[in-house]
Amino acid sequence: MSRTWYYRLLFSYFPIFFFTMTILIFSAFVFINDISKEETRKADLISSSYLATTLDHTIRDIELAVTEKVQYEPAYRLYFNENNPNNSDTVYTIAQNLREMMNSSSWIQSIYLYDKQHQRVITVSGSREVESFGDKEWISQTLKGTMGQGWQPVREIEWDDVQKTPVQVLTVNKEMPLPFGSEGLLVINIKMSSIKQSVDGMVNGKLSFLAITDQEGRIIYNAHSDKESALEGTKLNELPLHRLGWTLTSGIKAGNLFGWVSVVSYVWVVIAVLTVICAIIYIVYVTRRNYKPIQIIMNRIESQQIKAFEQSGARMDEMKMIDGVLENLINHMMDYDKKSRENVLMQRSKLFSALLHGDHVDNAAGQLYEVSPFDGAHEASRFIVVVGDINRYEKGFQEKFTRGEQNTLKFALMNVLQELSRDTEVQCWTEWISVDRIAILFFSKEETQQGQDLAKQIRLVAEECKSWVEQNLRISLSFGIGPVAEGIGAIHQSFTAAEAVMQRKLLMHGDVGEAETSEMQHPLLETYTYLQMIADFVKRFRMSSGQWREQLEDIFKEFERNKLPDDEIRSLIQAMLQMLSREVSMMSEGLQKELSEENINNWLKAMEEAESLEDVKVLLFDSLTDLFRTYVAVTETKSYKAMVNEMKKYIEEQFTNPDLSLKHLSDRFQISGKHASYLFKTEFNMKFVDFVTDLRMKETEKLLLDTDHSLQDIALKVGYANGITLGRVFKRVTGITPGDYRRMKKDSKTADE
Repeated sequence: MSRTWYYRLLFSYFPIFFFTMTILIFSAFVFINDISKEETRKADLISSSYLATTLDHTIRDIELAVTEKVQYEPAYRLYFNENNPNNSDTVYTIAQNLREMMNSSSWIQSIYLYDKQHQRVITVSGSREVESFGDKEWISQTLKGTMGQGWQPVREIEWDDVQKTPVQVLTVNKEMPLPFGSEGLLVINIKMSSIKQSVDGMVNGKLSFLAITDQEGRIIYNAHSDKESALEGTKLNELPLHRLGWTLTSGIKAGNLFGWVSVVSYVWVVIAVLTVICAIIYIVYVTRRNYKPIQIIMNRIESQQIKAFEQSGARMDEMKMIDGVLENLINHMMDYDKKSRENVLMQRSKLFSALLHGDHVDNAAGQLYEVSPFDGAHEASRFIVVVGDINRYEKGFQEKFTRGEQNTLKFALMNVLQELSRDTEVQCWTEWISVDRIAILFFSKEETQQGQDLAKQIRLVAEECKSWVEQNLRISLSFGIGPVAEGIGAIHQSFTAAEAVMQRKLLMHGDVGEAETSEMQHPLLETYTYLQMIADFVKRFRMSSGQWREQLEDIFKEFERNKLPDDEIRSLIQAMLQMLSREVSMMSEGLQKELSEENINNWLKAMEEAESLEDVKVLLFDSLTDLFRTYVAVTETKSYKAMVNEMKKYIEEQFTNPDLSLKHLSDRFQISGKHASYLFKTEFNMKFVDFVTDLRMKETEKLLLDTDHSLQDIALKVGYANGITLGRVFKRVTGITPGDYRRMKKDSKTADE
């Protein structure tokens, strides 16, 4: 067999191969050149980043070191507290401390302290009047409030009368006493010459340049004072120095190899483009020359479509004809597949709904095998239905995500459930039964698996899904788990029980709840019984009896014991507030305002957003406690005594709050701080601070004996910001440290045993 056509094609397209390889070589050269440029830029970025980091860390370390030494040196606080600028010992200690801080770093030009009240300046050489101080202009500008926060722009100062040469410095002001004082200023000046020297030491002046500009684009310094290279060189990187408000611009000087390589790269690009154009022209020529053999092959296909050509009146080339035939075939196949999938999904969704609602379960076994995603399910298999809700759907989901994002997240949630189920011995089938509720039907293939073990596995899957979704998708979920259904016919009962669980979200301990395993549940109290309890609560409240809290606690215990649905709980609370309004609101205008319909609706709205019954109880107790104080103030004749007793009780309840103070009490009870202190001292013969400290120390002793918590954890639990403060107060009150107290008590307890 002659291979003339083979060799003809081979030699026809060989030049194309040659041109292609040439282009690849050129492209490789250009690519390597681009890589060199990028690596140069990266190297310059690393060098500039190191310089920026060094400058930033040095400035930060100086600032932190100075403020730390000033904060822990008692002479500064003593100076401002004594209000005596002529105390030579204190001034000498401060001057010596300033000298030590200046000697600790060669970058520091000067540090001085300004006393706003006495208008005096303390430097390393002592105290002086501000009028005779060389940097008095800076102090004047600072006091006018024209300076922003943090490090200020570069400035020049004439430090003293002896040395008249201006010195460039960077300055930062700190309010004294630290951390938020307003009685003085601590001024730290950094030498600009040290920064320039550091920059010059890190920049290679022969190859690269670096320019430092401020926020307004003004040049602060060019490395090695090389301004021409900064203007004519190739800029590669810009790095911000946020602490100082500077921008570091770096690059390669003009005339280096980098510029020549860039020019050569453009030449090769032009050559490559011309080569591609020549190759395209040659391909067109060869294709037209070799077209006739292909036309012979296509004649047979064309003869099959001659009727279609006559009807359309337009002549199609061979490729369009083949494309049209294939496109029609593919479209028919895609339409068929789409309809088949839609039919299967419709049947699956219909079967799922029938299983949940117990409709037509007689024929469900066969459909379950054909349509469902379960493998090996039959009529007597074990199933469990789980119902899941998206918490705060309208505010936390619909408002946060668009419609497309909502659909994507719901689809992702279904996939998460399926993936988590694969790690266990169960299979799952998920369907959205409403916009915010998903139903999951779990199926166990293991016939020997106990019902309790299956329910335990399902709970683990639900908890893991809830945790994963909250961490990764930022969606809050809650799940209700029905009992094990023995066979297809019992799926409806499992679904009903799971929905009943979701009606009692407030009673869930967490966001995953299980239905009662036994059919016998606690009988619900009649409505009139709850109303009687509410009436008793209102009566005690109206009589100014503190037992209303116990009665309200009993009401909530009955809610939890009898597993009331969320809607019934909220309805009873609404009835309670309305009954309370009718009984006590007429006592004063203040009570009428607090128990107005608008306020009650606001309380109910806040309770609707609560996630648990405990949260509802806390909200209701807080609101009613405030209302009770107002009511008692109206009804009692000795109003100050009632207020002091309420203050004492409030302090005993809130002494672990770190924000508890006289100001907090004055805001809470609408009286001045001085008056609150006077009432407290008069009634209980002790200061407010001592009373709070005594409560906290008693709680600290209890936690030291009964727990193994660290001193830091105990401090946070009793209302202190840190363990150091707690240890200092504890030793002042008891005479020993917390650690010694814990060891002494434990040793004593061991000896008694």
